[in-house]
Parts: sequence; C-alpha cells; structure tokens
Amino acid sequence: MSKELLPQNHTDYGEIISIIERARENAFRAVNRELISMYWEIGNYVSDRVKNDGWGRSVVKDFSQFIQSHYLGIRGFSPQNIWRMKQFYETYSDNEKLSTLSREISWSNNILIMMGAKTDEAREFYLLLTQKNNYTARELDRQIDSKLFERTMISDERNKLFISKSPGLTALRDNYVLEFLDIPESHKEVELRKAIITNLRDFILEFGKDFTLMGEEYRIQVGNTDFHIDLLLFNRELACLVAIELKVKKFKPEYLGQLEFYLEALDRDVRKPNENPSVGLILCAGKDDAVVEYALSRSMSPALIADYQLHLPNKTLLENKLRELKELADVESDDEN
Repeated sequence: MSKELLPQNHTDYGEIISIIERARENAFRAVNRELISMYWEIGNYVSDRVKNDGWGRSVVKDFSQFIQSHYLGIRGFSPQNIWRMKQFYETYSDNEKLSTLSREISWSNNILIMMGAKTDEAREFYLLLTQKNNYTARELDRQIDSKLFERTMISDERNKLFISKSPGLTALRDNYVLEFLDIPESHKEVELRKAIITNLRDFILEFGKDFTLMGEEYRIQVGNTDFHIDLLLFNRELACLVAIELKVKKFKPEYLGQLEFYLEALDRDVRKPNENPSVGLILCAGKDDAVVEYALSRSMSPALIADYQLHLPNKTLLENKLRELKELADVESDDEN
C-alpha cells in the first residue's frame, strides 16, 4: 500500500488560501452593496415623506425608535443616521454613475465623502480612490482633510505639458503634505529622509498605495563611482521605478541634472526588461513655478518637481486656486475655438 505524500509546508496550501480570501472578500462586498442599497431606499422614503408629508425631526425620531424596537439590537438607525440616509439619496439621486460607485465602499466612508466633498467631481474622485485603495475611514479622512482632490487637480493642470511626455508622471503631483513627520521647520536632508522611513506607512498613503519602497540611500554604481538615490520606490500599477531626491532648500535647476543622471543609470543597470522606463521626482522645500517650467521645458527625462509642506494646507486658499486655474483653462479653450 503506497504511503500518502503530504505537503512539505504550509506554502503548498497557498492557492486554497487565495480561493478562501477571494470568496470572503466577494461575500463582504455583496453584503455591503445590499446594506448601502437598503440605506438608499430608506433615504428615498424619508426624503419623499419630508417633501410631501411634512416629516420633521420629531417624526424621524419616532420612526427611529419604531425600527429599533421592532428589530431589537439593530444598529445604524439612529435619527442622525436616518437623516444621513436622506442626504445620501438626495446627493446621488440624479447621478447614476456616482450612486453605483457609492455601493462599492463602506457606509462610514460614504459619510466622509458626503461631508467633505463639495462637488460631483470631487465625490467621484474620492469614491474611485477609496474603491481602488480599499481605504479605511481613517485613511480616507486624512486624504479629504489634506485636500487631496484639490491638490491633484491643481498639479495635473500645472503639469499637463510634462505629464503628456510620460504616462508615468500621472502617478506624481507637484505638492505633498507631510504633516505626520513631526520634524521642525528647519531640518536637514538626512532628518527628512529618516523621518519618512520612520513614518513610511503614512508616506506611502500620501504618495499612493501602489507605491512600495525599494530602498533608502539606494546605491548605484557608474564606472568606479558609487552614487546614492535618497529614496527609490516602485509603482505597481505603472510597473516602473520611481527615484526621489530630497532637497530641504528651494528648487535649483542643477538638481534636475543629478536626477536625470540617476534615471539613466536605473534604466541601464537596474530596470528589468518587463518594466517601464523609470520616472523621477525632486521633492524640495519650495519652488518658483517659472524656474521649474524653464528647467523642464527642454528636459526629455520623465521627471517632475514637487514641494512639500509640514502642515495641512489652507483649504480656502486651495479651493480658490483650483477655481482660478479652471477659469483660466476655460478662457484658453474659448480663445482656441
């Protein structure tokens, strides 16, 4: 009788684990969709009663108590949450695309987006971002609080010429908020780099979850000389290396030459055959947009210049800046036509 051969270790069960995890994730998403659909229908019902039957706070409170007494121990039907269901329905009732997207994320994240995003464009941005990155409520709240939508739109508008040179640059922005580093305003490059490594989880959240760290002070050798890239990341979606040079001073044109040298070395000696060309980012304490434009205008390398700040941005200032850029873009479009 032959002796049964058993797997040598638990890694042999990896495929089964993947099947179970996929099934659990699909089940969770199906349950979540049903929950959000139920909240949608209740929101529709309450909205109609408020509009046509004069329902107010006292009636909604009575409605809440009725549901909770009818289903003992049920959660999520406080008067406040019922009003949120009404707001949820009214926010997306005229936008089928967004109402569909809203069913792909949790109720707590839907509430954050309703409270923090002022336009359908911003809501769509955060809905898609949350779905793609599977944000927790804490992570999403941070992105909204740091005005990620406004910063991304402003960055894309400012850098559309340079982004068009390389698809890889769409993963980068021209401003990053690093309030989590907890370092003094006056600091050295080594302090900045060490603080980033110490707070790597939050740093990756700010850059995007498709980024992973390849190394700090990443060594490359050209000829007989060693060089070190401050931070080397890899973007999974774009399948490319991302070199980041840290500068604690205002941007200088000569910084770009150093980065271009690193990108050439990475593409020749480090990049794998199946990967896309490397892209680069100079992260500095400040920049003059005119100087940046001149420096990048003749550069053929896929690189962007960004500045960082150690505190959350002024929300009103960002919103006004985005509005000004959109108005300028509209004027330029009208002139072309």
